[in-house]
Formats: sequence, structure tokens, C-alpha cells
Amino acid sequence: MYNKYVDRRKEILDLIKDGEQNAKRLADRFGVSLMSIYRDLKALEEEGIITRKYGKIELTSRLPQKPNPDQKDICAFCQKENPDRLKFTFYLENGKQINTCCPHCGLLMYKSIMEPIEAIITKDFITCNLVGGASAYYVLGSSAAPCCTPSALAFGRKEDAIMFKNGFGGEVFEFDEATKIIWDLMKYGSILKITKFNRS
Repeated sequence: MYNKYVDRRKEILDLIKDGEQNAKRLADRFGVSLMSIYRDLKALEEEGIITRKYGKIELTSRLPQKPNPDQKDICAFCQKENPDRLKFTFYLENGKQINTCCPHCGLLMYKSIMEPIEAIITKDFITCNLVGGASAYYVLGSSAAPCCTPSALAFGRKEDAIMFKNGFGGEVFEFDEATKIIWDLMKYGSILKITKFNRS
């Protein structure tokens, strides 16, 4: 039942983005009562996604307009274009998502996200399979730097991260450690050796 309401609210938002402002027409379109539409609109308003003034429904600035198919997917942290192979994505509980170009920017972005995070997804650097960002292992500071530096690459298995480290250098960390260390490296400069911040 909940999914039905969520799906309808998503469709309502799409119609509002396309210029629909009338609750009665929305009710007719979905074949539901005006009260059902008002409940949907009230829920969207409470989330801060829409406003209702003088009988008109409008999007707030918190919700981006429909993406232009020609528009590039840009990193939320460094503003570079997001390559699919390294993309690091935060799925927020409010339905939004935040993309960064690579785990380096994703780990840096993590501290600045104020809204509850539902999931973090990235790709294993070797297999390109999707992995949970919070449960991944990260090789920081290796000689392989396909995107931002100091390099941060994600792996689904610790064994793979260690083998990669043995071949390309760097150190292996779990998510919480990696977020702290990448911040320290950026704060103090990547000149400092990662081993300085390593576990004792």
C-alpha cells in the first residue's frame, strides 16, 4: 500500500514539474478523490518539496527540475564529470541521491551530508560490480590514480584490496578509517605519507 502512495507521489511530482498546478485535475487523472490528492500534496509539502499558494502548486528550490538528457552528470564535490566506472553514490532517505566522481570525493563528501543516508553504493575497482560503500575496503594513496588524488579505490573484498596494495602501493582501510584519513591527507597535504595515519 505504501509503495502505491509513493509511486503516485512521484508521478504527481513529474506532472508538477511539467507545469500542472491544479489538484482537481490531478485527482481526475489518477481516478482518486480530491482528499487523496490533498493528502499526497500535504505529504510533499511537509517534505519541503512543493508549496501551495492561492490554489496553485509549485516546486520549491529544494527539488531539481527534470534533468536535461544532454546535461552532464557532475561530481557534487569537485565538479568534474562523473565516470560510470568510479562513481560513488549516496542514496538519501528523502529520495534524493548525491553522486561523486570517485571514492576520493565520496569519502570527502560524506562528512558534509546533513540528511539521513539510506545507502552508499560504489563499484569494485577490479570487477566493476556494485558494492556497499560503507562495507567496502579502500586502498588510499596507491600509484594508480584514475581520477582524483590522493587516490582512493574501493574493493568489495579485503583480499583483493591487499593484493592491489601489494602491486600498486598505498594502504588498506575500512570506510570509517578511510573517511578520516582522506580528510587528514587533504588537510595536511598529500605529501605526507599515509602510513603516518595508519593504525598502530
